[in-house]
Order: sequence, then C-alpha cells, then structure tokens
Amino acid sequence: MSVLNGKKILLGVSGGIAAYKTASLVRLFIKAGAHVQVIMTPASKDFVTPLTLSTLSKNPVHSSFFNQDDQDAIWNNHVELGLWADLMLIAPATANTLSKMATGNCDNLLIATYLSAKCPVYFAPAMDLDMYKHPSTISSFTALKQFGNVMIPAENGELASGLSGEGRMAEPENIIAFLEADLESKLPLKGKKILITAGPTYEAIDPVRFIGNHSSGKMGFDIASAAANLGASVILVSGPTSLNIKNSLINVVNVISAQEMYDACHLYFNDVDVTIAAAAVADYKPKVIAVQKIKKATDEFSIELEKTKDILLSLGKIKRNQFLIGFALETENEIENAKLKIQKKNLDLIVLNSLQDKGAGFQKPTNKVTFIDKEFKIEPMDLKSKESVAVDILNKVIEHFYV
Repeated sequence: MSVLNGKKILLGVSGGIAAYKTASLVRLFIKAGAHVQVIMTPASKDFVTPLTLSTLSKNPVHSSFFNQDDQDAIWNNHVELGLWADLMLIAPATANTLSKMATGNCDNLLIATYLSAKCPVYFAPAMDLDMYKHPSTISSFTALKQFGNVMIPAENGELASGLSGEGRMAEPENIIAFLEADLESKLPLKGKKILITAGPTYEAIDPVRFIGNHSSGKMGFDIASAAANLGASVILVSGPTSLNIKNSLINVVNVISAQEMYDACHLYFNDVDVTIAAAAVADYKPKVIAVQKIKKATDEFSIELEKTKDILLSLGKIKRNQFLIGFALETENEIENAKLKIQKKNLDLIVLNSLQDKGAGFQKPTNKVTFIDKEFKIEPMDLKSKESVAVDILNKVIEHFYV
C-alpha cells in the first residue's frame, strides 16, 4: 500500500506546457488511494482543461477567488483549502509561479493558498533550460528551500522550445516515487517493528460452543493501521473478528484460542521493538473439551475451568528492551488495579478503560482511556474515536524512542 493512501493532496497547476501531464499525475494519486483537490492558475487552463482534472480528481477545480458564473459569488476559501491538505504539490511550477512563491506576490488563488498552507509543500519546476539556470530562478529555488519547501528536481530531456536539456518537469511516475520516498523517510516509526494483539479469544467447550467475550477487535486494528501509517512494520495477532485490514506493512496472524495467541506472541516477541497487547484474552478455559456436542440432558450443567496462560505476564518476564504496553478494562478500583498490573507484569505503560465511562468498552466506535506509565504518572484523556485513541497510544511510543 502506498504511503499516499488516504492522504489529502492539494495540487497546484501553473501555466506551462507540462500542465498536460497533470492529468496523469492526478490519475496516479487517485490510484494510490489519495484524495485530490486541484487549484489552477488562469494561464494553466490554456494547456489542460479544468473539466479534465475535475473528472479525474472527482472534485471541483478551483481557479479564482470566486466563481464568475455563480450568481451568489461564493468565495473559494484559500485558507480552508490550505488547511485541508496533508501535502501540497505545485506541478508544473513555472519560473513566474516560483518567483511569486518566493516573494509572496499574491495575485492569484494558487499563491494565496500556498501562503496559507500549514502542510509540507513540494514543487516540481518546469521551464526551458536557460530559464532553469537563470540566477533569478536559482534564487527562487534557494529561497523556497530555505522556507522548508521540497524541490522535485527537473529532468533532462526534450523541451517545448525544441532544445534538449535540464528543465523538463519530472514525469508523473517519478513525482509519485519521489513523494513516497520522501514521506517514508520522515515517518517517525520507520524501521520499528511492533507486535499488536487484537480481538477476543474463543475457548472451546465442545465442537460447537465456546467461552468468549464481546470484543470486536477494532481498537487493536486501529492501532495496527495507525502504526503502519507511521512507517512501522506490524505483526497483528488477531482473535476471531469480522474486521479486515490490507496493508503491506501489516502481517495478520489469525488465532482462535488464548493458547494460540500465547504461542504467536512468543514466536515474534524477541524480534520486535514494541508490543501493544490490546486483545481481550479469556482468563479461563474449559479443563476438558468435549469431543462431541454436549446434549441438553439435565436441568443443570457445570463446566470445570482452569486458568489460561497470562500472555502479558509471560512477555514482561522475558522482555529486554521492548516497550511493553498493556490494556486494563476495569469496573471498580480502576487506578489501583491498573498500577498493580504495571508492577506485576513489568509494563512500561498501561491503557486503562473503565466500563463506568460512557462511550468506552466493547462494540463501540469510541473509547475513553487513561494512560498510566511505570512511574505511575496518570494522564486521563477525553472521549475520542478509537482511531484517535490509536494515534495517542502511538504518540506515547514515539515519545519513548525520540523524546
């Protein structure tokens, strides 16, 4: 899966012959799973039509501060556009547009949006070779890079003038490859291996019945997805769940019972940097599993149970440098019980859930957690979506390694 998947990309198109390549560029962004909005300078519409880019991006194309044909004259909010984007790419970036970017000469919607953008900005120059080498252009390159913008170097090749040399805008495929490589190199968890457990476990009673719980696995799956988006290589050990996840950085290991989850965790634990135990593992299992379906023959029926192996406890005993995170779902004496679990299981951090909190627990899209670290620092969090909680958890991982 491309690192561009899910990214909100604002493409600025300025008036050069290379603008015709933006149709392919938008198509490649969409194919990579990105969301695209396009801003065109008035001059760029001489080289590629807004209709083409609107059709490919599946969004209206913006060109002026308000739509001339709109009787209500609704304003195209450049600030809103700039804040929407995860990254902005200006391609082609002509000498004229580059000069305006460098000096703040704000006379069109594209430059106004660029000056409002809070996201990383990339630019792909396109011009004739003499223009590309001119001191004023080089000055623009230097200024823009000093501002923190990233230049996608022009390529050598045949130019619109008939000359051949440097100044040709990078091909769309090469622009995509450049962006992917640059974004991946800046991901905070790049090179880290993370083991995550998710979902319930099912402990068989007979061939058709089991002991289980209401865990959907969503919290663990959201953590795995967020970790992969931050560059980590993820091993997701999941109990039975209806959820699916597709990402080349996530290796899903499906298990059913607590013993299977225990075995899978111990198989991978020594090779990971972080383990996040978000699964709701059964504490007990039937001592004897019936070979045949148990018949309803008596008014009363009892099952003798025995403890399952404590996965988190066993990992805490053998951990070396791994950052070990556990979850605690409590109904009473929450803080005290969580602190005891940190000590007993040699955890670095615990994510405490309380069923007393509205919006927390199983089968819900939200969660309300409290972080407690091994120094017993307590940090309560607000009710959030589980996706947001996953990001908060991974921020704790990033802090551990880099702060």
